[in-house]
Amino acid sequence: MKHDPDTRPATQVVQAGRRPEWTGGIVNPPVWRASTILYDSVADLRAAAGCDTHHRLFYGRRGTPTQWSLAEALTELEPGAEGTFLYPSGVAAIAAALLATLSPGDELLVPDSAYDPTRGFATGMLARFGIATRFYDPLVGAGIADLIGPATRAIFMESPGSLTFEVQDVPAIVAVARERGLVTLLDNTWATPLLFPAIAHGVDYAILACTKYIVGHSDVMLGSVTAGPGRFAALRDTSFQLGQHVAPDDAWLASRGLRTMAVRLRQHGDSALAIARWLADRPEVAAVLHPALPGCPGHDVFARDFHGPSGLFSFVLNGGDDAARAALIDGLAHFGIGYSWGGYESLALPVDPHRHRTVTRTDRAGPMIRLQIGLEDPADLIADLDRGLARFAAARG
Repeated sequence: MKHDPDTRPATQVVQAGRRPEWTGGIVNPPVWRASTILYDSVADLRAAAGCDTHHRLFYGRRGTPTQWSLAEALTELEPGAEGTFLYPSGVAAIAAALLATLSPGDELLVPDSAYDPTRGFATGMLARFGIATRFYDPLVGAGIADLIGPATRAIFMESPGSLTFEVQDVPAIVAVARERGLVTLLDNTWATPLLFPAIAHGVDYAILACTKYIVGHSDVMLGSVTAGPGRFAALRDTSFQLGQHVAPDDAWLASRGLRTMAVRLRQHGDSALAIARWLADRPEVAAVLHPALPGCPGHDVFARDFHGPSGLFSFVLNGGDDAARAALIDGLAHFGIGYSWGGYESLALPVDPHRHRTVTRTDRAGPMIRLQIGLEDPADLIADLDRGLARFAAARG
């Protein structure tokens, strides 16, 4: 299908990546499973080895139309992007983007609200390679300029943070980074390009845990990095050297999920906001951390920069302890207990962000719960939480 740069995102998720040469005239690109690619002659084999293998069959690890289709669709969702590389998980995507950017002796700035595996990679493998990490207040905004030192090479962002949902002033941070010649990376999993087009806001590398909203059905692990202008070659070379590859069946399932992401994300966001507002009025709840609510840190930035909310947020209980929190969660009928999010089902997870903070530790009135709001009827979810809060109140005493 012919790509129109003025097409709106909800149309792009349906049409992007469906080149006729990849679909063969059917609606969806088929699953091309391949390791060995055969050549007609030794001369053809040698010629292929000397060419750019982007969108050319070369060896299975370099991909087939199944993977290329998904990568191209994700690139088209980010206006101004140069290209996208796929990874077997969101953490693998984060690692590859950082390794494509940093060298021994460099310093990386990471928000204190970052996803724990991001923090672990920075303080673990990057530290082993002689790369230092400094954590910063996610609400620092343009004040990031005061933290940049002579060895600082890159600024990592995650907005909103995946446990406490601080919204970072990405444009302000990007402006400082460009002035200082630094690379910017954003974990944009919560918003996706539909709610926050990161490359258009000047970010160099936009990272997604596609396991979440792209796939949307809790059955595939997948990640992606979309590169801004002039950044794709370094990302691709690093990823090839790391041997990164995504199975064609996983890429196909992600492409299938992508086609419905716009309508799913709208439902996730509408239901989550309704439930967040209901929780905010409950006496058993001390605070609701949802970026679309005025009380959430960075709400003004959210209102300025985002096209809407998604389905993940946290709330703080009013007093109580871990046992009282467990009483609430354990008895829920419509919420599963498990990691990840972005699927069609709702989840409730006990979270303790203070365990992962070094710069912005905050005392809370009680323990926290993170909710992933799925596609169930929000009235059923509210009734379930109502019963859960009654159990919490009884256990709290």
